[in-house]
Formats: sequence, C-alpha cells, structure tokens
Amino acid sequence: YIKPENRPDIDAMIEPLVAHLQKLPLEEQDGALNYTVTKIIKHVYPLKYFHLNRALGVLSAIAQEFYRTVAAPYEDTKRKENGEVM
Repeated sequence: YIKPENRPDIDAMIEPLVAHLQKLPLEEQDGALNYTVTKIIKHVYPLKYFHLNRALGVLSAIAQEFYRTVAAPYEDTKRKENGEVM
C-alpha cells in the first residue's frame, strides 16, 4: 500500500489510460492491459536478475492482492446468493 497523499498524482496519470483501455473492444482489452503492465515493468526494473526477481515478486503480490480484495469478496457474495458448490 502507498500513502494516501501519494495516490492523487498516480491516479491522475492512470485515469486517462484506464479510460482508453475501457474504450477498446473487449477482445483487445486483455492484450492491451498486458502490454501496458509489461511496458511499465520493463521501464521500472533494470534488466538484472535481482531486479527481475523483484518484478516477479511485485506481479505475484498484485495477483494475490487482487484476489484477496476483489475476487474473494465477490465469490463470497455469490456463494451467499447461490449456495455452496456441492
């Protein structure tokens, strides 16, 4: 997590990018998002083993955090609505 006071500057840069990605046809959004994240990672982390490991760790943490804060609560809601899988 980052400090709340650091979020507005980042959000201001992300919002136009997100708007652009949302306007793409659905079948192009995943590829464009993958390209975007890969491009950012390649520019932030130098091409050295140590930094590649850092990048992979961040990507793994992103996936886990997304699941924990977005996907799992959604699944919990759907489980309550529809019942457990038997």
